[in-house]
Amino acid sequence: MKIKTSDGLSDVAMVLQKIEGLRRMSILFILLPLMILVALMGCGTATKEIQMRSQSDRTGVFTEVNESNHANQGFATLTIKASIKTHLVGYYVLESRESVHGKPDYPFLINIDGQAETWTVEGKKESLPLYDKNGKTSHDPDAGEGMKYVLDKKIRLRAVTHKVFFGLPADDYFKEVEITLKEGDSSILEFKPVYRYKTYPHMIPTFMMGIKEYGVYLNNARI
Repeated sequence: MKIKTSDGLSDVAMVLQKIEGLRRMSILFILLPLMILVALMGCGTATKEIQMRSQSDRTGVFTEVNESNHANQGFATLTIKASIKTHLVGYYVLESRESVHGKPDYPFLINIDGQAETWTVEGKKESLPLYDKNGKTSHDPDAGEGMKYVLDKKIRLRAVTHKVFFGLPADDYFKEVEITLKEGDSSILEFKPVYRYKTYPHMIPTFMMGIKEYGVYLNNARI
């Protein structure tokens, strides 16, 4: 027998709805801690890897040079470029005071075949328009006010195959690539940031959401 209520639903149907709602809530309460745990485990793994790679177990793999230096016989020169833009200090109230986001300096870690070097880069405030000339939301991931850090280093190393580890200690991110250099070449290895997406009012990648990954290019060819 169905007993009609004021909203047209039976008492049985209402009970079933409540049970279904409770079931979904219980699933959410189970999954949410697991998702947080997985994220924390991922961060912990990245942190340990970056800490390990920040220590050199070899020397003499590469040396920093200036623009006037030329590669010797058997060697090549490599310019390493990378950048990241972060929000300014205090933008996120709950962010740790230890965070370097928006502060004067930001560290980039490079480890090549076991030789590590952490370069600390001075940041510069950058403010780009949030809207284009037509008044629409800009699709430029760097749009907005933040702090921009740009790494640009030139090194000399042997003209062979190398493993290059790139890490961001401040953001628990790393990536490792393999490159082959030819004798006498002057190559450019660039790490280009890809930011996470914001979803409102439009789904657009933005530096305000933090780094997602880096695209890696050797002489403008993606690797």
